[in-house]
Amino acid sequence: MKNIIIQGIQFDEKSSFQQGPSLAPPLIRKALHSGSMNLFAENRISIESDKVVDKGDFNIKAYFNIEDITKEHLESGAKVFTLGGDHSITFPIIKAHHSTYPILDILHIDAHADLYDDYEGDKYSHACPFARIMENDFAARLVQVGIRTLNTHQAEQVEKYHVEVHQMKDLDVSRIPKFTNPLYISLDMDGFDPAFAPGVSHHEPGGLSSRQVIDLIQSIDTEIVGADIVEYNPNRDFQDMTAFLAAKMMKEILGKMMEK
Repeated sequence: MKNIIIQGIQFDEKSSFQQGPSLAPPLIRKALHSGSMNLFAENRISIESDKVVDKGDFNIKAYFNIEDITKEHLESGAKVFTLGGDHSITFPIIKAHHSTYPILDILHIDAHADLYDDYEGDKYSHACPFARIMENDFAARLVQVGIRTLNTHQAEQVEKYHVEVHQMKDLDVSRIPKFTNPLYISLDMDGFDPAFAPGVSHHEPGGLSSRQVIDLIQSIDTEIVGADIVEYNPNRDFQDMTAFLAAKMMKEILGKMMEK
């Protein structure tokens, strides 16, 4: 089994509504190691392993430094799991993955498609990462789950880039096609309904339950080579609910990454 490197990317300068996700990585770790839960995922794999190496948090000053940090970790031969940070970080992370995984599928769980060509004049906004990924052919497939804010422009982008969108209004998780290529998971915490994850900048009711997301992750039958959890905003949280949910998701995704 490959080693897994955990990296915290403390960056939220490309948030469009509220900043705060740069504070998230150490608080997710605090919840994970608080003693309120053990470190076994539901597949009975413990993430307390010498194969899981936490490199700590990186306070990012320049956006594309994220790519450099990720590339260095990938070049060690490890898989990389990232705690963000706003969703803009996913583009430089995927860019770093491309040289190691030229054929890569992405499972993107989110309320928003994040496919704007640019947002508020910024092509690297947290509303744009998947437009940048797809225009550069960094993903063979992009499958989006939980979307519930699809506007005209983003619907046009879906068609342009052949994105497979599973909107909340007609979601049937069992109908999501199986992945066969190496897989990257990008989990935006606002993909959950705000009842489960109040600590996000953009509350969008009608979202996924924690069980739905866990079941989706457990259903994956291909190798997960990387993942990120983004957009947890501690400034909006209630009794650390979202921190503990993010920690649970971290444990479940790492557990799946360790299976293959």
